Amino acid sequence: MIVDSHCHLDFPQFADDEAGVVARAAAAGVELMVTIATSRPKWDSVLALAHRHDAVLAAIGVHPNEAGNDGLEGPEPLLAALGDEKIVAIGETGLDYFYDYAPRDRQALSFRAHIAACRTTGLPLIVHTRDADDDTVRILEEEMEKGPFKGVIHCYSSGRALAERAVAMGFYLGIGGMLTFNNAEAIRATVADMPRDRLLLETDSPYLAPVPKRGKTNEPAFTVHVADRLAALLGIERPEVERLTTANFFRLFDRAASARPDLASAR
Repeated sequence: MIVDSHCHLDFPQFADDEAGVVARAAAAGVELMVTIATSRPKWDSVLALAHRHDAVLAAIGVHPNEAGNDGLEGPEPLLAALGDEKIVAIGETGLDYFYDYAPRDRQALSFRAHIAACRTTGLPLIVHTRDADDDTVRILEEEMEKGPFKGVIHCYSSGRALAERAVAMGFYLGIGGMLTFNNAEAIRATVADMPRDRLLLETDSPYLAPVPKRGKTNEPAFTVHVADRLAALLGIERPEVERLTTANFFRLFDRAASARPDLASAR
């Protein structure tokens, strides 16, 4: 069994083939997916999508690129929206200095509001960070001093220091298609050195399709190619990668076990 811990099934690329995407994932052995809301107007539609498919769970949050107009100033909107058991995480949130679509102070304020919601609920935090390693780690470490919370650095593609400090805080690393890219030797070297009980599989679909699907619209079925590359990197067979990453997923996303006890018990 494979879990795609981060995808965007509500994006326009899938609008005409939602059921097909889910069916192809199942055929490939991807039995569970977490679809991520990136702005408040999308929370209800993403949750509705999750309810249309047994294999889909949801996370809600505000992407840092949306933080200028839609960012959170406190955790209250999230806390009011988290009652549905299909919601298994908070995010994605964080810092994006590559695009800088939102003022950095607004990104940081919204980031901290998401963390506060995680601390209150115990749900995991899904962190997006791009060209912002130092500030991302600083905020996480500052917030951890206020009280513990857990989470994942999604789509890990940053420096070794961020991975090491995140894992030291108890965080997980989301491993996606970038692991397969020809120019990703530094990422592979870092991932190979990380504890195996802190690795998750993801696609970030419809983006970042892995080799050998480069140039195509990424989708959850392609998680198998990430699993194959991770298995080769770690020197183990793919079934072992599936077993350990699925166990890691249910350990971090513990509400998922309540939403899908059949899969949690079968892992």
